[in-house]
Amino acid sequence: MMRQYELLERVQRYNPQADEGLLNKAYVYAMQKHGSQRRANGDPYFSHPLEVAGILTDLKLDDSTIAVALLHDTIEDTDATRSEIDATFGEDIGRLVEGLTKIKRLDLVSKKAAQAENFRKLLLAISEDVRVLLVKLADRLHNMRTLHFMPVEKRGRIAEETLEIYAPLAGRMGMHDMREELEELAFAVVNPEAHKAVTDRLAEIRVRNQGLIVEIEKDLKEKFEKNGIKAQVYGREKRPYSIFRKMERKAISFEQLSDILGFRVIVDSHAACYAALGIVHMSWPTVPGRFKDYISTPKQNDYRSIHTTVVGPGRQRVELQIRTWDMNEVAEYGIAAHALYKDKVGGKLSDESRAYTWLRRTVEMLAEGDTPEEFLENTKLELFHDQVFCFTPKGRLIALPRGATPIDFAYAVHTDIGDTCVGCKLNGRMMPLTTELKNGDEVEIICSKGQIPPPAWESIAVTGKARASIRRAARAAIRKQYAGLGRKIVERAFERAGRDYSEDRLKAALPRLAQQNIEDMLASVGRGEIPSVNVLKAVYPDHKDERASLPKGGAGTGGEAGWFGLKKASGMIFRVPSGDPADAEHAIPIRGLHGDMPVRFAPEGGAVPGDRIVGIMTPGEGITIYPIQSPSLKDYDDEPDRWLDVRWDIDAANRERFPARIEVVAINEPGTLAQVAQVIADNDGNISNLKIIRSAPDFSEIEIDLEVWDVKHLNRLLSDLRERHVVSSANRVNA
Repeated sequence: MMRQYELLERVQRYNPQADEGLLNKAYVYAMQKHGSQRRANGDPYFSHPLEVAGILTDLKLDDSTIAVALLHDTIEDTDATRSEIDATFGEDIGRLVEGLTKIKRLDLVSKKAAQAENFRKLLLAISEDVRVLLVKLADRLHNMRTLHFMPVEKRGRIAEETLEIYAPLAGRMGMHDMREELEELAFAVVNPEAHKAVTDRLAEIRVRNQGLIVEIEKDLKEKFEKNGIKAQVYGREKRPYSIFRKMERKAISFEQLSDILGFRVIVDSHAACYAALGIVHMSWPTVPGRFKDYISTPKQNDYRSIHTTVVGPGRQRVELQIRTWDMNEVAEYGIAAHALYKDKVGGKLSDESRAYTWLRRTVEMLAEGDTPEEFLENTKLELFHDQVFCFTPKGRLIALPRGATPIDFAYAVHTDIGDTCVGCKLNGRMMPLTTELKNGDEVEIICSKGQIPPPAWESIAVTGKARASIRRAARAAIRKQYAGLGRKIVERAFERAGRDYSEDRLKAALPRLAQQNIEDMLASVGRGEIPSVNVLKAVYPDHKDERASLPKGGAGTGGEAGWFGLKKASGMIFRVPSGDPADAEHAIPIRGLHGDMPVRFAPEGGAVPGDRIVGIMTPGEGITIYPIQSPSLKDYDDEPDRWLDVRWDIDAANRERFPARIEVVAINEPGTLAQVAQVIADNDGNISNLKIIRSAPDFSEIEIDLEVWDVKHLNRLLSDLRERHVVSSANRVNA
């Protein structure tokens, strides 16, 4: 176990001005609090926080973070309290220790909903101060190194959580060495068979290629020295988990892998990086498509390096990473390499680092209304994606996950650009919005103010931001439709009651309707969740719902126009639009399926312009339109509040087809169906569905769903069908 003076020496090697008193006090306090506690392997429990602190000294972190590492388990596992730590070490350290305690209690591999909510809490906690994440990652790394001492039933859960959450987080923060070690340790537990298979094959290759790494290292050094470039060259095999992921991603076998060897070339300057690249490319043939320049276009986590793959000695593919010493430090330590805390700014990130950008953007998504499950799914997708770099026409660089489309690009530029996107140009050419973007593409987004993103875009988009924005826009569009419908319903209810309608009065009545704002209330009316009469009574409590009574003699005896035989709702008269302008003023205009209101037509038979129609409010769906002769209307006799006065409002300049169903009885002989279809085609009808409902030796009954312009069009079509000698009868069907 590391001694007190040894820890202090490790910190003072890179920070001679370290607060010796703070570190000593934290060491002694944590050791006393943990006392005789033991870990699963029998070591004193205090050895764990001490090892975590040691890992963070390798990252050269400030003395406050080292103190937090020593104290990070005290609140959770001892009798220490937040107030006691605040009094002894200050509120800043107390806050960080408490934040780590809360994270420790999160179960990130529980059922999906709980896992998602816990992941949100994790990201919120680490977004407040990066030091929480750094200590947590070091804590997880030491726990993984000693995982074999844990009970078997706990190992899988901890390893899975590491592989799904903590290793990708380390990668996103640019801490690649830590990510690789976490992945490797977890891989051996989560999938031991695959881990053994890959490591065994690597051992075989190591024997076969014995001395190859040394040979290539020597060859590279000689070439660089000959050209006056001072460089350090390190060779290594790729890690088993990295190899396994590549096999999974590309669906290839181990034998098909060709770039198992990797070399890191470290030089003194940017210019030397490109000079070294030129020497490598002149010495060995390159592999097309395997060159990436992350120096001119760094990754979002500040990673900078040149990647290239060449065919080296023995026809062996060799991957090289060329970078400076500073770049190498960022590649190894990521966000911790920026010395963010040396100026005592309280752990806040300095402007020089972009490694926290992804996390800040991800946390912004928390406020965008996603469900926890959606948030988790989208965030995990982004954790694992590699990146492509594209440009706006003005040269702005946009980094996106691999596989992203122009839709993702549009939302990455701005949410409003994504919401109004209607097309795109890639490198000056019009291309589909489903096109997968490639590195270096120049993307121009074409927008239209009237555009609403289609819900289908969600399955095309890759980034969490784009998916969340598309869902939000779709919900807003539907809500706007319901609110518009609700407004018309409420206005007409007030008109019929002879009451003044105003939004000020509605606003005052919102508490009585248990609604937060007028838009929500109107949308609830449009969805059929709040009857319009309830709104009327909330605004005018003295209003009495006086309904006209049925004229003596009942239905069909010369009573009010529009009465059509209701049996049970005897106190209610439903008026059918009769052409009278006074009636039309009170009816809600219906255009069609693609209007600005949530309207659908009766599922069995539909309705077409020219039909006398009635609207039925369906909760959660809006208005269902029935022709007045539909037998299905009897099902709503007991629900008069759901009936609405509606009228056709057809736009002559933008004609639309409407659904209708017909039943044809025809002679059962070859060619009959073709003749029926030909009549429909000749009359400009459109068949949307066809079903033979009964077939006998001499005749068939055919049910056809059509789309027609209006009732005259439908009647003409039926008349022409009846004139055919193969047709016995043709009639319209209303369910």
